Amino acid sequence: MILTVTLNTALDLTYRVPRLAPEGSHQVREVVQRPGGKGLNVARVLAALGHRTVVTGFAGGLTGSELRELLAREPYITDELVPTQGSTRRTVGVVDEAGGGSTQFNEPGPHISPEEWSAFQETYARLLRSPGGDGSDDGRPERDGDEDGGGSVDAVALCGSLPPGVPVGAYAQLTREAHAAGVPVVLDTSGEPLRRGLAARPDLVKP
Repeated sequence: MILTVTLNTALDLTYRVPRLAPEGSHQVREVVQRPGGKGLNVARVLAALGHRTVVTGFAGGLTGSELRELLAREPYITDELVPTQGSTRRTVGVVDEAGGGSTQFNEPGPHISPEEWSAFQETYARLLRSPGGDGSDDGRPERDGDEDGGGSVDAVALCGSLPPGVPVGAYAQLTREAHAAGVPVVLDTSGEPLRRGLAARPDLVKP
């Protein structure tokens, strides 16, 4: 199975409006809400293809609770998110039906305390080294012929931005830990976290 790490998860909200007008009032035609953040997006795509995944990272507050409720509806996804005092951020996308474009608003993530970061590190280490720590007996459906339906981690995807409080070299550290456990790493981030992460030689990079 695949382990995805999303340190800056989000509750994605999409509003569809007939026409987006600056300084105007808008009637929303449709609201779509879903779990967000790059790693969760990866997990949802894998789940749609019938592959079992485990998601970890952070979630907190009312938005974090909503995010976890949405994740619980996804087959093949096991939730190993670490709770935080701060609330999970929201991203708001406004789709202009007339023009076909969209406008995106991204909130900053919650501040992660040293204790919360330590709790995540413990969870990450456990998932890397514990066969069956992925909730393979959680009653979720098995895909016919699915060889990764449970057991050890086949690969780790480290995805997205870092919330405040997480060390900028976090992805380098997590890559080294995965390699020490014999697990290949995919890194999908940008900026200084990417530069630091490259020093740990991830197996695949999506800048």
